[in-house]
Amino acid sequence: MWQQELTWFFALFHHEFRKGKRLAFEVLMILAWAHFFGFYNPKQLADFLDIPHQKLYTQLKYWSTYYLKEMLIRFMVKQAVEHLKPVLNKSAATQSRAGMTLSIDNSVMDRFGKLLRCTWSWFSGRHHKTTRGQYLLGVVLTINHIALPLHLLFCPKQGRYNTNKADLFIFMLSRLKAEFQHENIDLTKIPLTMDSWFVSQPLRERLHCLGFTKIIIAGKSNYTFTIDGNKQDAAQWKKALVLHAPTWGIDVPSCRVRAHSQTFGSITLFFFQKSTTRSYYLMNFSQVSMRGAEIWHIWKQHHLIECFWKILKSIFHIRAMQLLGNGLYTALLIKVFA
Repeated sequence: MWQQELTWFFALFHHEFRKGKRLAFEVLMILAWAHFFGFYNPKQLADFLDIPHQKLYTQLKYWSTYYLKEMLIRFMVKQAVEHLKPVLNKSAATQSRAGMTLSIDNSVMDRFGKLLRCTWSWFSGRHHKTTRGQYLLGVVLTINHIALPLHLLFCPKQGRYNTNKADLFIFMLSRLKAEFQHENIDLTKIPLTMDSWFVSQPLRERLHCLGFTKIIIAGKSNYTFTIDGNKQDAAQWKKALVLHAPTWGIDVPSCRVRAHSQTFGSITLFFFQKSTTRSYYLMNFSQVSMRGAEIWHIWKQHHLIECFWKILKSIFHIRAMQLLGNGLYTALLIKVFA
């Protein structure tokens, strides 16, 4: 199995990067595989192999940051295409059962170093406080209960271009849309799911301009909506609305209502209750109206990106890794275990 997976990476590299440095790429691959054995940077691996670490760095200097980013995106897109094309050639019902969604989420990786790239103070949902680390924004394709990373980007707080998360997000989707067009796949046909941080009318309009028509986003409790002439915030609506028992296509108590907001205008809200008895709601930012079952079917896939972050952080000891090799290691793991 390992020989087959290595062949896939090297064949793709030679096809996409005909002028690339083969030795530099081989060193990157070795560093990625070394993660399996607990070596997270070139110095650790060189010490274990009893070779001068300068030899590894000498080869790596021929590989630019641009080529590294391009390589990671090409690898991720190619893996996704292999899963997408067999499904897209089938009926609409089969595509629906595959549960294709583009999930967008962020994660903070704890870092203690002061010289690492993009290391600042960020709010961490895991720690429920501000912590020092790297803020990673990710776009993940979910299909047939598999999470395939498409784009991972470290968010900066300083710089002259794209320093806010909304601009970075639009940049990532624009790049992915162009890459999939080269493979004759229209990425805008796949629904988007996002958490409540991304709630924004300007961002909604920019996503519509990109061509995305189905967008489901988690709502915040402090937003105010008018329903049947009554105006109050979402936290009060969670208590006031009567949720219907689970029905076909919706396995949780839920309620779909039309509401009006001064910020978002006329909008469809989907309230639901988890097994913990806590209520949540979703906002339909789509350009088309959708039934409650369709909204829930799309949102059910969003938890896979949360599982993706947890697996990378806990099982593979992301905190112990250095920046070099993280993205390639992620692509390698997905290819091997998908």
